[in-house]
Amino acid sequence: MIVERGLGPGDLIGTMDEFRDLSGYGRATISEAARLLNDRGSVEIRPGRGGGLFVAQPNPIVRLRHTLLTVRRMPTTVADAIAVREALEPLIATDAARHRSRQDISDLRKRLASLKRAMSSTDRFMRANWALHERIAEISPNHLAKAVYLSMTRFITDLSEHADPDDSRNGDYLRLRLDVHVELVEAIIAGDVARTTAAVERHHAPS
Repeated sequence: MIVERGLGPGDLIGTMDEFRDLSGYGRATISEAARLLNDRGSVEIRPGRGGGLFVAQPNPIVRLRHTLLTVRRMPTTVADAIAVREALEPLIATDAARHRSRQDISDLRKRLASLKRAMSSTDRFMRANWALHERIAEISPNHLAKAVYLSMTRFITDLSEHADPDDSRNGDYLRLRLDVHVELVEAIIAGDVARTTAAVERHHAPS
């Protein structure tokens, strides 16, 4: 309909009642279809009088929490994946503190060194950040939690990208995030569960 009518960003495509009449589908089906299109960045849902489905602005960007990455597609689903990942983080990190081996410690130090070397680029820094967290997760003996955590992390990274490369605040933000991750890794290496828990809480705290 968007293509056939030559509609542009902000134009009304139709109301929910009109879509029900046109398609013959019920309210729940139309609402779910609209939500999926909204998540994919194709349409914008506006409720109330004068509302309906409107053509979305091009390349809508949603900022990911605690990061300088953004997501252009399926923002609601990505936000859900972040919530699941963060809920598992305390378990994953404390498992790592309890079960880390010499090889794990060596690998974590290497990942942390890579994070430090990536300070000149926000995009490289965030990718190194994900790699560090994946390596932490690999230590856990809880195979189910590890599998879910890693799948959520990879889902997020697949749909995210860097934005605002010229933002002057990025340098300060990266230094803060580096400090947070240094403390997290050192707590895990020390095998200190209480310290690791505190590091995870700091990791999730608003910056």
